[in-house]
Amino acid sequence: MKATRKQSTHRRHVRIRRRVKGTAERPRLAVYRSNNHIYAQVIDDYKHHTLAAASTLDSDLKNDEGGATKDASAKVGKLIAERSLAKGVKQVVFDRGGKLYHGRVAALAEAAREAGLDF
Repeated sequence: MKATRKQSTHRRHVRIRRRVKGTAERPRLAVYRSNNHIYAQVIDDYKHHTLAAASTLDSDLKNDEGGATKDASAKVGKLIAERSLAKGVKQVVFDRGGKLYHGRVAALAEAAREAGLDF
């Protein structure tokens, strides 16, 4: 029986999370992409604490064109990088959440790199 897209995404996510752990020195940059929005969090997995978060629903970005574009994802990537750097986090481990590194996920990651995050 062929797996659905949701099942394939879930399997990829479980496989990735086995290896990717966020620490205090190098937290995890977790990305969640829905059909309408994109969300990013910088997480310390050992303390179970979110250090910084950004999404297309933030008041800074909400008045823009919408949340389901690569431009909006790039703005979220820049915003999460600024908030992380303000907290003193420069290095992160990237967790794409089971999604393919393509399109909106890649746009967010590259904008975060350009804004100063190292991963």
